[in-house]
Amino acid sequence: MSLEPYQRKFIEWAIEQNALTFGTYTLKSGRVSPYFYDAAKFNKGSAFVSIGQFYADVLKNLELNYEVVFGSAYKGIPIALSTVNALIEKYNLDIAYSFNRKEKKNHGEGGNIVGASLKGNVLIVDDVISVGTAIRECLNIVIENGGNPVGIVIALDRQERGTGEITVVQQIEQEYNLPVKTIITLDNIVQYITERGGYEEHLIMIKEYQDIYGVKK
Repeated sequence: MSLEPYQRKFIEWAIEQNALTFGTYTLKSGRVSPYFYDAAKFNKGSAFVSIGQFYADVLKNLELNYEVVFGSAYKGIPIALSTVNALIEKYNLDIAYSFNRKEKKNHGEGGNIVGASLKGNVLIVDDVISVGTAIRECLNIVIENGGNPVGIVIALDRQERGTGEITVVQQIEQEYNLPVKTIITLDNIVQYITERGGYEEHLIMIKEYQDIYGVKK
């Protein structure tokens, strides 16, 4: 399957921004990965605008009814803000945003939610799903605060195995009965660097990683 133009554009842009890099990285899960995606590298105004447009383009093609875009602290916060900004600028869709605090406030407005209240249908945005711990925490925050999660959009699906022989993303979809849409997947990255050339050593390491942690194809 060929890469969609927006996927190729995103991969090239992420590499240019040093958000997608290749080497040896120890993840929060303890796994040693041959590549790393770091959304914190999108730390300039131009990058803020661009990342939101990629998310908004994915959302525009989804037939989902949602009132709030939620991003969890901390990396999900700028993603949520840039996404709703792109939705109004590009598609004239005026959607509320919301995010959580790491620590609950007991003064002022109080609580652990900033922005719109999590009532009604909520669309969750995040950077990446690997083993699924962070996105489950995010879903629980939405549910505990009265929201109804209707979908998730992430930049990268690492396509790592969950329970049994399905990916973590597929497992999340089944557990919560909602769609998880991505801008790119690890397979897209592999296809891109294979076609481009010059990444042969990294390709070998990625395929070895997939053999250990990915779903058998």
